[in-house]
Amino acid sequence: MKDNSYQAVMARSNEIMKKAIGMDYSQFERGQLAFDYQAMMTEAGYSLEEVIAVQRETGVGNTPLYELKNITKLARINAPKGKGARIFLKDEASNPSGSFKARRAALAVYHAAKNGYKGVVAATSGNYGAAVASQAAIRGLKSIIVQEAFDSKGIYQPEIEEKGRACEAYGSEVLQLSVGPELFYVFLRVLEDTGFFNASLYTPYAIAGVETLGWEIVQQLQDQYSLKPDMVVVTNAGGGNLTGTARGLRKAGSDALVVGASVDLKGLHMASDQDFNRKSFTTGHTGFGVPFTTWPDRADVPRNAARPLRYLDRYVTITQGEAFYVTELLAQLEGLERGPAGNVSLAAAVALARELDEDQILVVQETEYTGAGKHVNAQLSFARKNGIEISVGNPADSVPGQSIILPEHPSQIQAVDMDMDDLRRSYLKHALGILNGAKPQPEDISFLAEDCRVTPEFIESFAQGVK
Repeated sequence: MKDNSYQAVMARSNEIMKKAIGMDYSQFERGQLAFDYQAMMTEAGYSLEEVIAVQRETGVGNTPLYELKNITKLARINAPKGKGARIFLKDEASNPSGSFKARRAALAVYHAAKNGYKGVVAATSGNYGAAVASQAAIRGLKSIIVQEAFDSKGIYQPEIEEKGRACEAYGSEVLQLSVGPELFYVFLRVLEDTGFFNASLYTPYAIAGVETLGWEIVQQLQDQYSLKPDMVVVTNAGGGNLTGTARGLRKAGSDALVVGASVDLKGLHMASDQDFNRKSFTTGHTGFGVPFTTWPDRADVPRNAARPLRYLDRYVTITQGEAFYVTELLAQLEGLERGPAGNVSLAAAVALARELDEDQILVVQETEYTGAGKHVNAQLSFARKNGIEISVGNPADSVPGQSIILPEHPSQIQAVDMDMDDLRRSYLKHALGILNGAKPQPEDISFLAEDCRVTPEFIESFAQGVK
């Protein structure tokens, strides 16, 4: 009989993961901190063309690209003369499960079926779970979704309930848990007990699946409009969306600026039972975006293929109220009703477009489907029930967990820059802390420089300062 205590299961997590992914991550290790990132990505074994073919088999990808002419006009009204980039939107809600995560799931589930796994397991708040369940149904595999769903009082957020229903609708078995460390424990137990494939968000398969999104943006702009993107704004949470999109942009020959955008939830702790239902966004917020940017290997795989600092040119935040407001703008000005979490990048884009010239091209990288639990009204009603003050005014005055302020005017929508060097320093503190004062080896220095997009001299200087 195996010891299934929490400590014992955690101790054999690497062994469980190796069987559940079929990849020996130890082969990529170099030095004390370093690993060969490109070799790990190549090990997935699928070219961009092969990923596109796999996704087309199940109706994933090739989603529409729209020019948001009315929102562009609105941005220009509030921009300096000659400013106001043309805003385009990649409509990922057109994927089978209603979000870009169908791209990640398509390749992961295909790989599982190809390698003889009988089913797939994913730990998720919901959108990815729906994508995995949908793709598993098409491929004839079983699926189990482990979902962090409610607080200690058993209260669900309406968006999480909506996502859980979606997973079940596609035929998945959904295990819903309260907020806390039991999620990873149950996830490991399920993988070990079933022998199913770990369709993690953070494997090379998941990231390779998103590369087609970046590639399509470049191709569609060229084919439909004879244009090239100058800036692509990506909603950032765990980093896979940004990493995959950026890699796809580069494979398509684009040097567009890659901007990450998250809802500012500073002061709320994602693992806190008290704070769990005091936020109105379950993804696309700084509670995931910042921790995964500053220490990506906190993931459910030994080495995370989502490494946003390698690709970020800027990282900005917007408020909850701004995201809700822009969701209404998209519906009422462009006739597209999409879920608020997917409009985080659009909210940032409305502000960022005012910085760019009129002849420049800004692409909002994704949308997501909406539904009863995802709707603005459901989210705001739930917030009000939890004591959050809802008002109209200056969104910059809002306090996460206390108030949501909807803008009085579009000119109040702002994108607030995060300090990229602060993020890098935080990442390096985590990394160098593993060494317990030991000197990083040359391969560690090179790896950290690549992971942070800085010079080796920057890393060496920082390491000396830490000592």
